Amino acid sequence: MGVDIELKRLSIEDGVDIYNLLQEIPKDENGFINSANGFSFDEYKEWLVKCDNWANEIGLEDGRVPQIIYWLFVDKRPVGMGKLRTRLTEKLKISGGHCGYGIAPSQRGKGYGTLLLKMIAKEAVALGLDKILLTINIENKSSIKIAINSGGIIEKTEDSRHYIWIGGRL
Repeated sequence: MGVDIELKRLSIEDGVDIYNLLQEIPKDENGFINSANGFSFDEYKEWLVKCDNWANEIGLEDGRVPQIIYWLFVDKRPVGMGKLRTRLTEKLKISGGHCGYGIAPSQRGKGYGTLLLKMIAKEAVALGLDKILLTINIENKSSIKIAINSGGIIEKTEDSRHYIWIGGRL
């Protein structure tokens, strides 16, 4: 039998399985920020509402852009999260880019990062973006490999990070 793979968009109805995933993914690792790590379950439920609002351009704070959060499920179990920003500020063009992703440490090394990034890139195309920018720390070899395996091209390297573009050809 094959593996059941699914990309799901964040929902305010997300439950304990997503909460547990967010507690496993580090709070800040290689530039990927998981602000829900360390939250109580009630704080997590409030965070879901805030993130859903931001994705729909409701209540965006100064300097923030719409950001959609996705969960990667493998055999009905969440193993990773990804973020897709639908537009960039000047600051995000330098650090942050359109997309970030994180895989639960217990699920790394299985190809899920590449799978997640490819699926998010397809979502970006569906939303009208012809390419997405990733800014990746040059010491983050795993993430660089994931981006290149997902069709990414290193445009430039400066300030200790690679600027990698993934086009709409996925």
